[in-house]
Amino acid sequence: MSVDMSMNVLVADGYKAMLHIIENLLKQLGFKNVHHASDGSGALKLLGELPFGLIIADWNMQPMTGLQLLKEVRAADKLKTTPFIMIASESKAENVVAAKEAGVNNYIVKPFSAETLKQKVTAVIGAF
Repeated sequence: MSVDMSMNVLVADGYKAMLHIIENLLKQLGFKNVHHASDGSGALKLLGELPFGLIIADWNMQPMTGLQLLKEVRAADKLKTTPFIMIASESKAENVVAAKEAGVNNYIVKPFSAETLKQKVTAVIGAF
């Protein structure tokens, strides 16, 4: 089964520069429909409006964190199986454990390369 490169991908990060970096990396990888939100609340709003095939969210957002967003996504019947990758500035063991317990599919620590992003996305949604 091949990956639909026109599926909607949601990127949520509180820093505009990171939003643009991740969006550009995803477009370089071939994804055509990348949407973004600056926090978990904005991400939830978009998730209610469009179907998404992948969510990539930063751990450190305010007022709703990436972990809170993940928990909301996993609690929603129509979203609970959506692949979710968490991005964090540090690899604290307790954060990784909390994200795993909440149902994250994969975890990336900043800074990361395009190749790392591709490997993590491939691990979650398959080769493309």
